[in-house]
Amino acid sequence: MQDVGRGDNWRLDDRLPAAQQAGNELYKNNDLDRGHLVRRRDPVWGERAVAERANEDTFHYTVCAPQTATLNQSKTLWLGLEDYVLGNAEQYDRKLSVFSGCIFADDDPVYRGVAIPRQFFKIAAWSQDSTLACTGYVLDQSPSLDPILDKPLRLETDPPPLGPYRTYQVPVADIASMTGLELGTLIAADRYAPVAAAREGASTWTELTALKDIRL
Repeated sequence: MQDVGRGDNWRLDDRLPAAQQAGNELYKNNDLDRGHLVRRRDPVWGERAVAERANEDTFHYTVCAPQTATLNQSKTLWLGLEDYVLGNAEQYDRKLSVFSGCIFADDDPVYRGVAIPRQFFKIAAWSQDSTLACTGYVLDQSPSLDPILDKPLRLETDPPPLGPYRTYQVPVADIASMTGLELGTLIAADRYAPVAAAREGASTWTELTALKDIRL
C-alpha cells in the first residue's frame, strides 16, 4: 500500500463519450454524494507511479454512483463491511478481491435525466485452503433516497435529511440474477448459499444490523 493524498479531482473519463457519463451536474444542490464504488485506497498499491495513477482513476465519475449522504458518509455497516472482510483475510493470511457495482432496475427513479440505482452489490472473494470462497451483499438505499428525490433543490446551508438504509447478506446467485452478470464460478464458491438454502421457504436474505451478523 502507498500513502497518496486524496485530491478530490472529480472528472469525466476521456476514454468514454461524455454523453454516457453523469458529471457534477447530477450532484449539485442536493443531498446526493459521489459514492466510490471502488474505495479510493483499495487500488493504491505497488510502484509509486502506479499507485498515484490508481488514486487518480478512482475520481472518474464512471467509478462512482449517486448515493445518499446518509449512506456515503456512514462509517458503520456498509462502509465497514470491506474492512471487516479484509481484516478476516489478513488474520488468516488470505488474498482478497472485492467486486462492487450498481443493481439497475426498470423502475429506478429518474432524476435530472439520470436513472438513480436504489441498490448496490458487493462480492468478496478469497482463497481458503487453496479453494475459492466468496460471499455476497446488497445495500438498499430506497428509504433514504426517496426524501431527496421528492424535495426541491436545497440551499447549501440546509441540513441533509436523515433516513435509514438496509444491508443484506444474500446468495451470489441472486446478485447474478438481478444484474445479468455471469458469475458462475463465484456462485459455485458462495459460502452463504448453504445457509440460505437451509431456511426452508423463509427469506434467503439476512438483514445485517452489525458486522457480527456476517457469515464467512
